[in-house]
Amino acid sequence: MTKKYIIGVDGGSQSSKVVIFDLDGNVISEGKVNLRPMHTPEPGIVEHPDDDLWDSISQASQQAMEAFAGNKEDIIGIGLCTIRFCRCLLKSDGTLAAPALSWMDARVSKPYEHRNDEVSYVTTTSGYITHRLTGEFKDTAANYQGMWPIDTDTWEWSESQKVFDYYNIPRSMLFDLQYPGTILGNVTMEAAKATGFPAGIPVVATANDKAVEALGSGTLSSSKTLISLGTYIAPMVHGQDNPSHTEHFWTNFSAIPNEYLYEGNGIRRGMWTVSWFKNLFGEEFVQHAKNYGMTAEELLNQEAELVPAGSDGLMTVLDWLAPSEEPYKKGMMIGFDGRHSRAHMYRSILEAIALTMKTNVDRMKEELGITIENLVLTGGGSNGNLMMQIFADVFGLQTSRNVVNGSASLGSAISVAVALGVYNSYEAAILAMVQVEETFHPDEEKHAFYHRMNEEVYQHITAYTDGILKKSYALFHES
Repeated sequence: MTKKYIIGVDGGSQSSKVVIFDLDGNVISEGKVNLRPMHTPEPGIVEHPDDDLWDSISQASQQAMEAFAGNKEDIIGIGLCTIRFCRCLLKSDGTLAAPALSWMDARVSKPYEHRNDEVSYVTTTSGYITHRLTGEFKDTAANYQGMWPIDTDTWEWSESQKVFDYYNIPRSMLFDLQYPGTILGNVTMEAAKATGFPAGIPVVATANDKAVEALGSGTLSSSKTLISLGTYIAPMVHGQDNPSHTEHFWTNFSAIPNEYLYEGNGIRRGMWTVSWFKNLFGEEFVQHAKNYGMTAEELLNQEAELVPAGSDGLMTVLDWLAPSEEPYKKGMMIGFDGRHSRAHMYRSILEAIALTMKTNVDRMKEELGITIENLVLTGGGSNGNLMMQIFADVFGLQTSRNVVNGSASLGSAISVAVALGVYNSYEAAILAMVQVEETFHPDEEKHAFYHRMNEEVYQHITAYTDGILKKSYALFHES
């Protein structure tokens, strides 16, 4: 029997990744191209330079196709996943009328302002890339969270003129919506030349990047929580309903039609803080690690494994990027004494990530009225065994890491497998394509300690430090 393959596209915030999978979810080849630095000419303006989103995807596609040793004729489809909360302004022919607006751009959190007469369409990153691949003016409904005139109950454009008036985008400027797991169109000859993809194969709708990551991680149960360890660290739980006016989570579209993903409060600059700390030691430390046959992070993990739970009283507060409504917030380490080393500091950052997520997940599950039985960690932060074990110990739960750790690309491939009838359900596709690499079990003694540390001390630090930070903010930010 001829072996078949699926392409999963993951257009992320930092890079574009294209992975070719077989039907069992094994990685056959892949390509990755980093995005260029954002264009930030003034406060509130954050744009992707030139045509960087498409260029990076087409280059990553070429890499993946060049490394693919199979027959191109056996590739059956493409799943497309891109960054959420962005805005693309297109001319009538579907080309960019202006640089794509990042999710960090202040304009995407406000109603659209029509200031450029060249703009004929207002869409998402997935809508724009869909058009580049297929020539169609279609998009997945599941990437329209934020400032869009969409009815999140029906997954259709709103029927209210008041809603359209508020968002200031006429229906004629919006793409046609489709459910995840449906065919948006087929790869054009022009797109095939730019990417190396086979012309004519179907492009399948997925969802926003977090929802596709959740699908690719296999977390479709309300009892299983996904924690995505990236630049922004977020906890997610799958659900069936669309609740509103929630306090400790918000409701996002799922990658499965008419289902939802509940996303708890996260950590801004989460794994970025780990990288920041590692980079403080410079090239000398990198070389020192190489002398032992390790990366700098591997050496830090090895050293931190020898530090007891709780880092001998050293605790980190992860406010390296303050929220806009609380600009006085700052990151801090508190509790130093003569015992503390770089290993203590490093471990305290990892513990802070796990403890903060424990609090956020607890608040979310209590509001939802659910019980969490398992954790799945994805993203670069889950590659370290120490991080995995700390999460297991802090939560007191079985904690798993999958073989395909950047799971958005696999979620894209799963969407294709279901859309094309390779598997008759998402559950069947996950069973066949998502493979667990390793599972970590909690140390009950450490779990009891972390529970007490979090309840009695860690959660309360900012109640005591916010006052002095507000005073210091006023001092250091005087005009």
